[in-house]
Amino acid sequence: MRKIALATDVVDKPNTAHKSHKQPVPYLGGVAIIIGIIVVTYSTSLVSNFTKNTFWLATSVLAPALVLGLIGLWDDMKNLSPLPRFVAQTIAGIFTAFILLATKNVGNPTGSKIFDTVITVIWVVGICNSINFFDNLDGGAAGTVAVSSTALAFLALNGDQYLIAALSTVTAGATMGFLIWNKSPARIYMGDAGALFLGVLLATLTIRLHPNSDTQLGSYFTPIFLLAVPILDTTVAVISRLKRNASPFQGGQDHLSHRLIRAGLSRRKAAVTLWSLSGLFGLVAILISRPNRNLENILILVAGAAWIILFGLFIRTADT
Repeated sequence: MRKIALATDVVDKPNTAHKSHKQPVPYLGGVAIIIGIIVVTYSTSLVSNFTKNTFWLATSVLAPALVLGLIGLWDDMKNLSPLPRFVAQTIAGIFTAFILLATKNVGNPTGSKIFDTVITVIWVVGICNSINFFDNLDGGAAGTVAVSSTALAFLALNGDQYLIAALSTVTAGATMGFLIWNKSPARIYMGDAGALFLGVLLATLTIRLHPNSDTQLGSYFTPIFLLAVPILDTTVAVISRLKRNASPFQGGQDHLSHRLIRAGLSRRKAAVTLWSLSGLFGLVAILISRPNRNLENILILVAGAAWIILFGLFIRTADT
């Protein structure tokens, strides 16, 4: 895909102020991720108790992600405005909500179809944008998605939720493989194609997950902790832009990675820091699935407080 991107001039040119690379970097890494996940998933399903039900379950997860990935690819090639992307993400969220509710696959239903639909749409659109926003540092998004997917696979396996475990494992494998090419200095970017595809995929898998926590609170916080760092990044960036009367959808040097680099970390150390934070929140998500109500409540309190403290520390640093 890197050779194809260079041959067709599908590259990320450093032509705006918020881009920190000096030379054009090829896109289409996301296309490689998409092909890897889809081919491995369906190939494996053919030799592993393949049924129509399994096929449609996998397709209900992968189809919305693929649609968004193709829109992202179009954006990588034509540089779309934010509105068409947001509309497409909302449609994908509504479709995903319909499928999940129709097949009774919402992991944490509230008992209200209207409320479940609204939460699902907001979650899918929000996480999709979070992963896309988060893809602003060599290896940052790929490594974080790999960490979150690994934790999600562990939780799904322990809960005998094998479709989620399988797709999470494939996602972790694809992003780890991509990370070899995307770590600093990056030789290829995933682009919007990869970021939007992974965003919808992770959003769908986490909202399908039925955590084994003892409390309803722990059940609701599990997917949030799994994606706590991308959510933190988006929250910090959006609030910073609103404070400056800037559009939340414009690019900027106000993400977690940029703030870490301005604090003195190298690009590689900044990426490792983000992976480590994701790993810690992922560990909390795993620990609150253990049968201990008191420990669960303490972990939720501590992890929630840690997230708020991190938000306070990052939001106080200079935006540029």
